[in-house]
Amino acid sequence: MAQAIPETMTAIAISEPGGPMVLKQERRPVPGPSGGDILIRVRAAGVNRPDVAQRQGAYPPPPGASDLPGLEVAGEVAATGPEATRWKVGDKVCALTPGGGYAEYCLTHESNALPVPHGFTLTEAAALPETFFTVWHNVFQRGGLRAGESFLVHGGSSGIGTTAIQLAKAFGAGVFATAGSSEKCEACRTLGADRAINYREEDFVSVVKEATEGKGVDLILDMVGGDYIDRNYEAAAVEGRIVQIAFLGGPKATANFAKLMMKRLVHTGSTLRPRTTEFKGQIAAELERQVWPLLGERRVAPVMDMIFPLRDAWRAHERMEEGQHIGKIVLDVG
Repeated sequence: MAQAIPETMTAIAISEPGGPMVLKQERRPVPGPSGGDILIRVRAAGVNRPDVAQRQGAYPPPPGASDLPGLEVAGEVAATGPEATRWKVGDKVCALTPGGGYAEYCLTHESNALPVPHGFTLTEAAALPETFFTVWHNVFQRGGLRAGESFLVHGGSSGIGTTAIQLAKAFGAGVFATAGSSEKCEACRTLGADRAINYREEDFVSVVKEATEGKGVDLILDMVGGDYIDRNYEAAAVEGRIVQIAFLGGPKATANFAKLMMKRLVHTGSTLRPRTTEFKGQIAAELERQVWPLLGERRVAPVMDMIFPLRDAWRAHERMEEGQHIGKIVLDVG
């Protein structure tokens, strides 16, 4: 029997652009689903870098999206819009959202939701959508990674990195990963990285070149930018691809662009949040076919760092900005 939906809910709002303490708990009206939307009773919500950027005032939500942070959730379907047909009230789902995840209820389109994988807790399921959608699109669709190729991911111990290592390995690639401590490098190796590079002690270009006998790597997933751009061109193989998904080291750089021509490189990039609901739904469909079975068998699983109660979202953001986390930070919404 479906539970009655209250008129208001607890949510975490951004009171003004700034540091973690601008995240404030408040009461908000529970949104109602329309069209093909579903209303999810949120039990857990993932915390991601775009949430931090939004809190700082650098990543506004797309038109029509909730102003609340939170791009991924897991919970039960509480209500469905008149055009939604896939899910029924009570179904357990995890979902990519355009915003609004830091709350007890959240709307998303039914095509952007996926079933909770077999054996997963809702807390684990909340750690899946943002990173798996991002990695699948950028590494496999955009980057075209194939079995037998070599792959380098920067930030290997992050939520994106730990997902990318596992998926690249599961689909038959050789994997390099960079990370900033021996503990993080060990985590990368445990997940399947053939070589983890401590960027504080080693030059990833030299390591990659030596390990590939001078060839370089076929695909690089980069969230750093800055001076890594020129070094990525150096580390890439002839006909190599570089996919940019963030610029933690800055969006501007001096690079030798002659390498693009000499090596016939492709340097591309993307952001996920502004893409259409239909586009995200296509990614969801591919994930369900090709990746969800791996999750159900626990051949791939999210790496869980820390779980904070919803009211302490500010602490979760502090944890992320400290940079010591390995894997995913999640909010327990209850």
